[in-house]
Amino acid sequence: MTTKSISRVRRLAVAGTVIIALMSAVLYTVPHYAAAATKSIDTIDNNVHYGPPSFADLADKVRPAVVSIIVTGKTEVSAQNMPQFQAPQFPEGSPFGEFFKHFQFGMPGGGNGNGMQQEFQAAGSGFIITADGYVVTNNHVVDHATEIKVIMNDGTKYEATLKGRDPKTDLALLKIKADKTLPFVKLGDSDHARVGEWVVAVGNPFGLGGSVTAGIISARGRDIQSGPFDDFIQVDAPINKGNSGGPLFDSEGRVIGVNTAIYSPSGGNVGIAFAIPSNLAKQVVADLETNGKVVRGWLGVQIQPITAEIADSLGLKDQHGALVAAVEPDSPAQHGGIKAGDVILSMNGEKLDNFKDLSKQVAATPVGSESTVQVERQGEMRDLKIQIGTMPSDDVKLALANDNPSQNDETPKIGVYLAELTPEARQQFHINKDINGVLVAGVQPGSPAAKAGIQPGNVISMVGQEAVKSPEDVISQVKHVASEKKSSVLLMVEHDGIQQFVAVKFTKA
Repeated sequence: MTTKSISRVRRLAVAGTVIIALMSAVLYTVPHYAAAATKSIDTIDNNVHYGPPSFADLADKVRPAVVSIIVTGKTEVSAQNMPQFQAPQFPEGSPFGEFFKHFQFGMPGGGNGNGMQQEFQAAGSGFIITADGYVVTNNHVVDHATEIKVIMNDGTKYEATLKGRDPKTDLALLKIKADKTLPFVKLGDSDHARVGEWVVAVGNPFGLGGSVTAGIISARGRDIQSGPFDDFIQVDAPINKGNSGGPLFDSEGRVIGVNTAIYSPSGGNVGIAFAIPSNLAKQVVADLETNGKVVRGWLGVQIQPITAEIADSLGLKDQHGALVAAVEPDSPAQHGGIKAGDVILSMNGEKLDNFKDLSKQVAATPVGSESTVQVERQGEMRDLKIQIGTMPSDDVKLALANDNPSQNDETPKIGVYLAELTPEARQQFHINKDINGVLVAGVQPGSPAAKAGIQPGNVISMVGQEAVKSPEDVISQVKHVASEKKSSVLLMVEHDGIQQFVAVKFTKA
């Protein structure tokens, strides 16, 4: 046998060995897979979790403390057939205004004229927070109620009394009497809730009490323009009509929010819902239990956010803080030296990242306490000592905040025609005698002033942070601002009793 033949035989032998080895592996593994395929389902390990996380234990623990609320009441119905509950008032054009009203269960059957009283019945949710029967829910659930019934998860019904409510945060506190200790849950710490964490909502959607839904936290700090203290938790857990006032739990069964509103074109769940953070609810509920109302600190200023144009006009480094548009007469702000045109940067050392932070900080400050407010005025920093007052009971707001100051994208020219503010002009345009400044006699169509919303009959009382009393004052100050190479000028404009700063860009020509 030649050397070449011997080599070929060796290769064949090796190949045969590999084939035998592969066949052995196949013969060994086939019976193994066959056994797995025929394994009985009753032998699956019950201690091993298959699929998404289960909330069954959590639901068993918390559902007894979650209640359904049935409300009977009377409300005025206009010829336009208004809804039974008046939702928080949203600015015109806000998408939440139309959708919020659908978050309640039921609408009135009809209305035939202004001032008519119509009886209604509606449903919502709530949760017990003490063993003796205090129940938290939304204000809009019990608004206009003449009778409130609380239904437990086991079907037991109780008559409830309204201990207090707070429209500004849309919270209410009820009390029921029972001859036994009631199951309850506690308000947790919402500050530690993180975006992406699991949450569970329990409530009475569409009258189906004790319903449990789950999702995650989608965002925090949402402002849906329902009030001065908006700080909502956004969740994608299915929330529907009737869930209003129910609790939002974290994965440990702690209440981190009160379900309040949804964003939906149809009134049903589309994956965007909002809950009041439990830390805000704690403060409100404590006041309602003690006083039947919420006592808040009051500064007495009208504020607005600082846009890029406003920051440029005032020479600010960034857009942090709150711009003071007006100061309430005889208010703590006036007594403390705050003036229109000031930019409030911090309060008691806490920086204002967002202009609404001022509202929250003042509201949480004890009445009568002295606070240090840092303002920037004409490029200078000032620390003002303010004694915080009590928010007036006639619903004068802490801050009449304007979220939508005029914006300008084009800069052909300012385009305003000015005139003295004469008695005749005051009468013609219905301008209050307390308003001082320069009359806007006309606005050039398509000009930056027109795009900023300035209209004939408006009054310009300040340019930048300087008061003006004549057309010449306005022209002089505008020229001065332009000489500083700023891209826009800031005007304090009064219209229909409301004052606000408006930034108007200069022409680039």
